[in-house]
Amino acid sequence: MRALLWVVGVVAGALVLLGLLLEAVRWLVIIGVIALAAVIVLAFVKGRQSAHNYPNRR
Repeated sequence: MRALLWVVGVVAGALVLLGLLLEAVRWLVIIGVIALAAVIVLAFVKGRQSAHNYPNRR
């Protein structure tokens, strides 16, 4: 009986840790997508600025 309680406790702990890990991964993916969008927007803005500064380079 005691071994069964240990097994149930370990499995429950593993599931809790897995849930926390998946939650953290989801937030990291969201933050990564936001950062990627910001980099794309900044690159576009910088490209537009350099095109306006040097119109003969096209």
